[in-house]
Amino acid sequence: MHFRHFIAIDWSGALGERLKGIAVAQCEAGNAPPRLLHPPGHALWSRVEVLDLLANRLPPDTLVGMDLGTSLPFVDAGAFFPGWPDSPPDARSLWALVDAVCEDDPHLSATSFVDHPILSAYFRRHGGREGARFHLPDATHRRGRMRVTEIAQARLGCRPYSNFNLVGAAQVGKSSLTGMRLLHKLDGRIPIWPIDPLPASGSVVTEIYTTLAAIAAGRTAGRAKMTDRLALSAAMGGLGVVMDAQTGPIDDHSADALVTAAWLRIAARRTELWHPAELTHTLAQTEGWTFGAL
Repeated sequence: MHFRHFIAIDWSGALGERLKGIAVAQCEAGNAPPRLLHPPGHALWSRVEVLDLLANRLPPDTLVGMDLGTSLPFVDAGAFFPGWPDSPPDARSLWALVDAVCEDDPHLSATSFVDHPILSAYFRRHGGREGARFHLPDATHRRGRMRVTEIAQARLGCRPYSNFNLVGAAQVGKSSLTGMRLLHKLDGRIPIWPIDPLPASGSVVTEIYTTLAAIAAGRTAGRAKMTDRLALSAAMGGLGVVMDAQTGPIDDHSADALVTAAWLRIAARRTELWHPAELTHTLAQTEGWTFGAL
């Protein structure tokens, strides 16, 4: 393992510039506790500021985990948007499409994509608006189409939701689409695993699922969210990190980022996590993968 710094980003697909749902935590090699990072001059991050951090201000040899879906389901239907002749052939083309459709949406938001006259048919949106193509014709999964990596997450005890689902507290569709805009703008400046191969040196961005980190820290998927510092300290202890004794509340986004940064430091050394058995070259280029899912 060549990484010396570890950053976990709890991401948000919410509307607005500065978002309570974005939290960034960093730790270094060793066993010192992670710390929260804040943008210069502000308490809350914007998505554009996170892009600037990744593109211009990362420490060398940093592993960055972002809690979002880097792509949409492809393998189940042989396309992201089956039946649409302009459906992109791979993840990078999907990122470019999302960014192009949403170029006038402020703050890297993605409203124009989910309201697109054709593409909206593939999403489940608020107000009971479930698109006619949200499910495949023979689908049995109530939560919508799943990527291969999300099926792997479920085997580990998680309850992933389809990135085509935009409804409910557990949905990750909006954050994934806004994240794709960031990835498109970032592409070429830093490798994005596994769409790019793991380099022998330098920094890397990868998809994470904070619930996987919480499970590794001794929590269950149903108790992955932490809102008090005693629970956070206990979870950190499960990852071999001793934190200063503190009590009181903490928002779950900050707790997610802190625990996941500490987990990344351990997980990055596990060779098998970089080589999941199901991760083929074609799958990497289309659906991507969640680091830590096996």
